[in-house]
Amino acid sequence: MRTTTSPHPTLLVVAHGSRDPRHAATVHALVNRVRALRPGLRVETGFLDFNAPSVPRVLERLDADGVRDVVALPLLLTRAFHAKADIPAVLQEAAVRLPRLRIRQAEVLGPSPLLLGALERRLYEAGVRPGERGSTGVVLASAGSSDPEAIAVIAEIAREWRRTGWCAVRPAFASASLPRTEDAVRELRAQGVRRVAVAPYVLAPGFLPDRIANGAREAGADVLAEVLGPAPEVARLLADRYDECRAAASLEPALTA
Repeated sequence: MRTTTSPHPTLLVVAHGSRDPRHAATVHALVNRVRALRPGLRVETGFLDFNAPSVPRVLERLDADGVRDVVALPLLLTRAFHAKADIPAVLQEAAVRLPRLRIRQAEVLGPSPLLLGALERRLYEAGVRPGERGSTGVVLASAGSSDPEAIAVIAEIAREWRRTGWCAVRPAFASASLPRTEDAVRELRAQGVRRVAVAPYVLAPGFLPDRIANGAREAGADVLAEVLGPAPEVARLLADRYDECRAAASLEPALTA
């Protein structure tokens, strides 16, 4: 067994996983950017499904290496099913099997001003100029959820983002909820918005992000931004959530047997 000597908890980024190889490649690019931000921090990646290594396998390896403290950070934008049920169950099961390992679950990434910054970065990269904010309507297109809390968060983000100077901001969803991206684009057109941009509020490519992109093209959106991916703001946010979880360690119980 290799014993770790790091004074800092290991950061375990917990991603959903996908059959689409672009998903894992994007997650790894984001994690590498976090490593560059925190060169003294051990950062690992585990997946819930489809990709390797799995979260339990990574935790077993950390335990074998002598790691005793882990911050598990869900790579999620809202607190929906995976953050409330899937991930806690996986971490709790691991805590029972690996009683020497202290595991804490950090908060999900959103909402955060840093994510709005990443969304705007992607819009500008796609061709929107800062001076066009007042004449551009934006569709904030998320993956969608059946969780009312997650849907309410997306709606609130759209309202807050609208106040920063965009002509209009409408939420849209690729699954589970309405409206779809194409419907939101058409709604903005019907209201007289002449320039419409679609900003995917998703972290990595895959089936649902492709559905967002197809809806944007079908409805004739003027601009389609890329997914958030390894944007610098997203990497900073991961580091911030890690720090927040560490700061709260004295107040919150660890997941132990």
